[in-house]
Amino acid sequence: MSRPPETPAHPPVNGRALAYRALRAILEQGESLDAALSGGAKLPARERAFAHTLAATVLRHLGEIDSALAPLLKQPFKALAHDARALLRLGAAQTLILKTPPHATVAATVDLAKAEAPHFAGLTNAVLRRLVREPPAAPSEAEAARLNTPDWLWQSWCAEYGEANAIAIARTHAMEPPLDITAKEPDRWLEALAAQRLVTGTLRRKAGSGGEIRALPGYDDGAWWVQDAAAAMPARLLAPVAGGRVLDLCAAPGGKAAQLALMGCMVTAVERSESRAALLRGNLARLGLTANVVVADAETFACDEPADGVLLDAPCTATGTIRRHPDIPWRKSAVDVGRMAPLQARLLDRAATLVRPKGLLVYAVCSLERTEGPSRIAEFLAGNDSFRRRAIEPSEVGGDARLITADGDLRTLPCHWAESGGMDGFYAARLERV
Repeated sequence: MSRPPETPAHPPVNGRALAYRALRAILEQGESLDAALSGGAKLPARERAFAHTLAATVLRHLGEIDSALAPLLKQPFKALAHDARALLRLGAAQTLILKTPPHATVAATVDLAKAEAPHFAGLTNAVLRRLVREPPAAPSEAEAARLNTPDWLWQSWCAEYGEANAIAIARTHAMEPPLDITAKEPDRWLEALAAQRLVTGTLRRKAGSGGEIRALPGYDDGAWWVQDAAAAMPARLLAPVAGGRVLDLCAAPGGKAAQLALMGCMVTAVERSESRAALLRGNLARLGLTANVVVADAETFACDEPADGVLLDAPCTATGTIRRHPDIPWRKSAVDVGRMAPLQARLLDRAATLVRPKGLLVYAVCSLERTEGPSRIAEFLAGNDSFRRRAIEPSEVGGDARLITADGDLRTLPCHWAESGGMDGFYAARLERV
């Protein structure tokens, strides 16, 4: 029988303990990975990185790990207490996925059990030792993809993109993503950051390159900011109104506002949360870029005169960012997709009122779900004859026609550009007021 999480009175002393507590907070309480790991802020950077690697590995391979552990137990794996499951998953992840020397893994995980859940130290020792003696056969790529993807997502992706693409998406989710950077002067920082330049201009550092982001060359100088290659595309769709008045709705943390400012636009960045608005201001200040930051609800925001361009990066389930946020599949469900759609529709309707005649409206979501992307635009256009699509050309996204739908919208998948590390899943449509 499951018991509520235990909260030790002492702070975590190492990365394993932090990863253990983070997994419980994510899988039992629905916390995000970042929030769950925030309790380790005072740990050394190496321990924090280790905790992130451990927790993220479990989440990326959760189905595989549970499938490997199930035959080693006398009772169904799901019937175990949460703390026992977390311990076994951590040990199995190190043995099966990270290939940590098995005896060291067993000893360290048993020590963790003694500190965090002593009543499960014996079970942890017995099961992990048996896992070392009787390792399971590695699943095929298709089997692993299916095991590591919850039913609600798997069915959605197969229906929308086909099973082969669903497998490719899940395969990308199992890998650590690279670090993508938008730089003011990409050529200047290419070598200094040990990066490659993608066809869209994004600089990419290979996964596992290491180093604290803030310690990398150019960070303190405000020369660049972290932004996934796909996330950098929607703002560029407003290039036809570069230099004009642009609204960035739901703007924090500010990557797209920074792009628009760099394009010479007069940017008003709207953010509902005061704390997120403060983060946005801080990011712009570091970059030496200017925008008028307004704390307001985008659903009711009004301005004195319509804008030349409006960018609405709408709140969504963020299923396109699973490669960077592997907790998402296990914290969200199809119900969340249904809950987001009405909000997205209201925001889109409001954004449309802020665009001048012949101005542009870009709607974007970092979601792979049709309901949050193409369906929102189809519904909007069906009820609003003052807007029409302004098709996106392959030349606007690095010449890659695969990223453009038959309707002329942007659709990136995590498995696109897989040979260099993939990208986030994004949908964007560009509309023109007529």
